Amino acid sequence: LFFGVMPAIFCKEMDVSDAESKANLTMKDLTKNMKILWETMKNMTKNNPFMRLCGATFLVFNGFQMVASFSYFIIVFYMYKGSYEMAGTVPAIFSILGAFLTAVLIIPIVSWLANKYGKRNAFIISTILSIIGYSLKWWGFVVVDENTAVLFNDVVLQIGVVKFSIEMPLILLLPIPFIAFGLGGLFTLMMSMTADVCDLDELKNGLPRREGTFGAVYWWMVKIGQSIALALGGLVLSMVGFDAGNATQSFETMNQLRIADIIIPCLTAALAVWVMWNYDLNEDKVAEIKKELELKRAEKSNTPKNIS
Repeated sequence: LFFGVMPAIFCKEMDVSDAESKANLTMKDLTKNMKILWETMKNMTKNNPFMRLCGATFLVFNGFQMVASFSYFIIVFYMYKGSYEMAGTVPAIFSILGAFLTAVLIIPIVSWLANKYGKRNAFIISTILSIIGYSLKWWGFVVVDENTAVLFNDVVLQIGVVKFSIEMPLILLLPIPFIAFGLGGLFTLMMSMTADVCDLDELKNGLPRREGTFGAVYWWMVKIGQSIALALGGLVLSMVGFDAGNATQSFETMNQLRIADIIIPCLTAALAVWVMWNYDLNEDKVAEIKKELELKRAEKSNTPKNIS
């Protein structure tokens, strides 16, 4: 919550609009505004950099979402042979560590990569690292027995009246930092790159700026994709013959589920790299666009206004 408020305090936006470019938000103008919105959305499909951002996001995020629940089932039914009691908090800790590493380690690294090599290259590097992470799941998700090295074995934390174990098979930590580069790199970079697209759109189409519309379309696409991914994830579970109601699963079912857990996000991430490979809105071009916009704004602000 604390860090979430920081952008609102320190990221001040510049008001580049004027009275002529602002829409009248009244019921009377609703039809007119909807027509403007529709035309704007159609124009966005002609914005090649923005369509590439949407495509790459759709692939990386929804490839991850399709298999998001698979890790839980693999940990319980493969690593711990169907014992929810033995699995304990391992699935939760696996997810928590990924989120924690994203916040404290991956985002700073991705930011450094973007500053040093450019946003497009940082995205490609982070996505390739996530592919490595997904691949390492094959060796990270192993059947746990008495010979498995376990971190914090038999360590129990108590918060109030709640007690929970924090033990974690050591090998399971192997893929987590690499996997975290996927979403960590995606949402660190895509919002910044969308801002660059907004500058390009203002240069080509003038005011009003369309940050709100770009943001709305981008996240609308993400949410629709997420719904599709969740449905497809359920379809994959059904196709491999997985039934959570059974105490045990067949070796063939778990093997196919493990393969799907790796192949699906690796394939979608690789396609996202291909989509972004020819993304041409690089740092030099963005800098030129900003200079041109500053000149246009300066000329406009120095233009005398007619006083009736």
